[in-house]
Amino acid sequence: MSSTIWFAPWKPGPADLPRSAGAGGPVLVSVTEFTAHRPWTAPGVTLAGLALRRSWDGLEGAVGLWLWAASDVTRPRSGSVSVWRDARALAGFVARHDHVRIMRAYRDRGTLRSTGWQATTFEHGATLRAARSLLTGESPWPTREAATDPGPTRSARPGPHPGRADA
Repeated sequence: MSSTIWFAPWKPGPADLPRSAGAGGPVLVSVTEFTAHRPWTAPGVTLAGLALRRSWDGLEGAVGLWLWAASDVTRPRSGSVSVWRDARALAGFVARHDHVRIMRAYRDRGTLRSTGWQATTFEHGATLRAARSLLTGESPWPTREAATDPGPTRSARPGPHPGRADA
């Protein structure tokens, strides 16, 4: 797995929190990874992600978002690290018409996996480090069988999303 991951700048949502350590209370972090079956699929996926990003500041419960892409030309991967106030806010985004349309358009063109975790406090650096660790393969992607609550002392450890399957 490629270890070079590029992240777009943080895109705050309407529920953005201060960047100081421990600010703002609990959040839900979601990490997605789409691996295209063929390299020529990647530009369309990237454009679709950027289109969704443009509407980010109008999403209720959205704290913020990083889009990311890996450098492997023969096995293009991209996705997002999104931060939400709660699972309801994430579910609202996942059910949006534009998101559903994009997911349907690309579902047979690659492999999608996602995971997430509750964090008792949101820290930009810790969240980004945990996501990068998953995306580079330094940490394994969690499975349903390995699901655990990270608890208050391990707020940046990933785990499966409630109600979402890990591929």
